[in-house]
Amino acid sequence: MVTTEILLEKLMEFEGLRLEAYRDSAGVPTIGYGHTHNVKMGDRISPWYAKDLLTEDIAYFENQVKELGVARTEGQLDALTSFAFNMGMERLKGSTLLKVIRRGGSRNEIKREFKRWTFAGGKSLKGLERRREWEAKRFFE
Repeated sequence: MVTTEILLEKLMEFEGLRLEAYRDSAGVPTIGYGHTHNVKMGDRISPWYAKDLLTEDIAYFENQVKELGVARTEGQLDALTSFAFNMGMERLKGSTLLKVIRRGGSRNEIKREFKRWTFAGGKSLKGLERRREWEAKRFFE
């Protein structure tokens, strides 16, 4: 089981493409489609390299999510990989979302837990609301 082309396309949509380094809503230097590893302000990249970085990032988070042993479908893998890519693995590992999934929570409980994660910089963001809505839906596909 691997993350799907659906996830790649959604992450490109959610993250947007920025070819010059910028600070994201949490103040983290970011470039391409949400890539943050070893990014310095002033960095510039090509659209092709941005997609390569995204593919590498997805593979990294996919493997981390697989190690949790909770994703049983491609939809679940996509949803949790998207969440981890955005929020970080440590946040996923310590989340009530993961606890609810592990204990076999109901569809409504799991969806509610996804939707709690819409804040950045202390405020709820529409983009994160859309993303969590998609993740909650994708988890059950």
